Amino acid sequence: MSFEDSFAGQLYRAGQERSEKIEFLNAGVASYSPSIYYKKIKYLLDTGLQFDEVVLFSDTSDVTDEATSYFCIDDDPKYRVHCTAAEGSAQPGVTSPKKPNFLIDNFVVTNKVRISVKRSIQSFLGNRRKSIDTDHARIGWAVPGLPVGNDYLPLGIDGGIARSLQNMRALSDLLATRNIPLTIVVYPWAQQIAQEDRDSRQVALWSEFCRDRCKAFINLFPVFFAAADADKDWYEHLFILGDDHFSAAGHRFMFREIARGLL
Repeated sequence: MSFEDSFAGQLYRAGQERSEKIEFLNAGVASYSPSIYYKKIKYLLDTGLQFDEVVLFSDTSDVTDEATSYFCIDDDPKYRVHCTAAEGSAQPGVTSPKKPNFLIDNFVVTNKVRISVKRSIQSFLGNRRKSIDTDHARIGWAVPGLPVGNDYLPLGIDGGIARSLQNMRALSDLLATRNIPLTIVVYPWAQQIAQEDRDSRQVALWSEFCRDRCKAFINLFPVFFAAADADKDWYEHLFILGDDHFSAAGHRFMFREIARGLL
């Protein structure tokens, strides 16, 4: 997806077209979690970047990632002990006491290529649509009754939630010292729509967090479910076939809805 076609790019364009301009800076890259939100925003502030507000788009994978990864960058020693070789290789001086997955730890690039090829084949065969009904690994914490097996090791679901809240509190405290307001946006994955996760634990978690820590909380679950209710082919229209990410139409939909709260 080109930046111009993404909802971030559309927000930037719309902000520049206003008589009173708003400059939207896109800090998004591949993969995120609360520990990275905190570390990256702190880094940007320390380098002197000035901004007036942080709008954080938190999805269901945040808790999953906090339960399973990004331990090497965490400020809390009790989480750093879980640092693995794959993560530690990017952190000078970090040793790796644990190796929970041989393939991921020792063949990081190979494993990423394997996943990419797998998804490409599924997309070509046209059967990726089925996975939104069966792929529960990253949404299991939010939907009661879904089997999660070992998907949330080593911290488990409760540990992932606790670490998410700890790092998000660190972020909001950091921003408060600079008088920078925080807005949190939540939106469903395709798998959550397929699982009818309308009253999501994800929404409850961050709406409660935002009660005394955010300028605003924007919940996009209702509009996505309304769109799915009105269109039986919602996945094919809003998401990239064979992938979990938004299609161009999905980005336009996201932009239209989020612009109501940001423009």
